[in-house]
Amino acid sequence: MRARLRKFLRRLNQENLDGFIVSSPANISYLSGFASCDAYLLVSPKEAVYFTDSRYIEEVRPKLKGWASLKKLNGSVFESIASACRELKLERIAFEERHMPYAEYKKIKGYLVSGQHLIPSHNLIESLRQIKEAGEVEKIRRALKITGLSLQFVQDLIKPGTKELEIAAELERFIRYHGAIGAAFDIIVAAGPDSAYPHHRPGQKKIREGELVLVDIGVDYFGYKSDLTRVFFSAKINSLTRRIYDIVRKAQEKAIAGIRPGEEIPRIDALARKYIADKGYAKFFGHSLGHGIGLETHELPAISSRFDGILLPGMVFTVEPAIYLPGKFGIRIEDMVLVTRKGCEVLSGFIHK
Repeated sequence: MRARLRKFLRRLNQENLDGFIVSSPANISYLSGFASCDAYLLVSPKEAVYFTDSRYIEEVRPKLKGWASLKKLNGSVFESIASACRELKLERIAFEERHMPYAEYKKIKGYLVSGQHLIPSHNLIESLRQIKEAGEVEKIRRALKITGLSLQFVQDLIKPGTKELEIAAELERFIRYHGAIGAAFDIIVAAGPDSAYPHHRPGQKKIREGELVLVDIGVDYFGYKSDLTRVFFSAKINSLTRRIYDIVRKAQEKAIAGIRPGEEIPRIDALARKYIADKGYAKFFGHSLGHGIGLETHELPAISSRFDGILLPGMVFTVEPAIYLPGKFGIRIEDMVLVTRKGCEVLSGFIHK
């Protein structure tokens, strides 16, 4: 964790910042190396200070030894943060503009003294998190192993008369029994026309004879997430469904084949999107091709035409082309990949499509 902190301190120096108030639980977890909640972290070259209350104080104390001091909160956390900034004589203090509410910003600002300034920052820690360490990749692999088992398990549940919500509940139970802390997000089980809604919420709808079922599931394995989508068929596939499935699968193959270090990220999105467009279904694929995944289900890099960046070894992200036909069905195939030194590894390649 000290290596991460040193790397982040170098980034602060490059940005001409004296200190940084970390409020995102995922970012605090990244810098500290353990799952963090109801806490703030003040980072500066002089000292790192971890703020939390009596519920967590004894739990985190040994985990902070050697790299951060611990501040037990008895009053206002915002006054305590400002007090630490004054004691450390910090002047240019950054905060996470995406994670700190305006009301909290105003409170901290009100406790600072003349000469101290709060500076909005964006993605300073998130950009470091894009490159996964070996230990992080191993946790992601373990998350994917549980996810793969759950997708095998669900095949026996998908049958006419079963409710979407029942399947989601059984999946939640299954992943916990197999070592996951819980689901990484609300599990999606979408039957028939419901599968045309990208983020459908499972309901009381019963699966009908011949309907396809889309399952989008991810697990949380000690802080690290997985995210996969598969489509299941309980009957013979008709010609339209087969055509759409084959287009989506081929689009994914084309995108994955283009993944290598140094490649521009928008081009990866374009490889899949152009293939789908050439087949006449451009308007039925509206979302980005994928997203980074790690401590959060959606993090950098965004695999999108709007994200300006290149692929680097250690990046982990999803590749999930789709075609949604309103009133009929939707097909999405989602896998997770790791950018390697020479190309990429499909981390979920062992899971049948």
